[in-house]
Amino acid sequence: MEHPLSGRVWKFGDNVDTGQMAIGQYTRQGVEVYSAHCLENLRPEFAKEVEPGDIVVAGKNFGSGSSRETAVLALRHLNVGAVVAEFFSRLFFRNAINLGLPVIECIDTARINHGDLIELYPIQGKIINTTQGDSYQTQVLPNHLMKIIQAGGLVPYLEQNYLNS
Repeated sequence: MEHPLSGRVWKFGDNVDTGQMAIGQYTRQGVEVYSAHCLENLRPEFAKEVEPGDIVVAGKNFGSGSSRETAVLALRHLNVGAVVAEFFSRLFFRNAINLGLPVIECIDTARINHGDLIELYPIQGKIINTTQGDSYQTQVLPNHLMKIIQAGGLVPYLEQNYLNS
């Protein structure tokens, strides 16, 4: 059995775009600055109160908007453990994998509440909501993508597996 990713849920709705994660006016000031404003238009307390390993749960079309990697970097800088959404913008999904952030698709995100404690099993395709005593099926994240995530992203994965051979 795989080791789960577990954390407290930060709940968001549909169509959370990259501009809300990395607000344009702050992005030229570096990741420390723009991550401090991550999602502030939706939850002003998010960047100040999110704890390492906490999990963002959202509805449909998470990460829409521009293809900026800064959105994923903001979440990574805040030590978000994973993002679960009904479905993701394909560019955001790919950027997240490339930068080592687990992204899990689940059609049951409406059943998960803000503040719930959940455990994610990306390779098994399962979420256990320990607060509600419920479980949900997810899209299975293939093992090769989990290896990229576990390495910290695509560049570290390639360095570990191909440059040191």
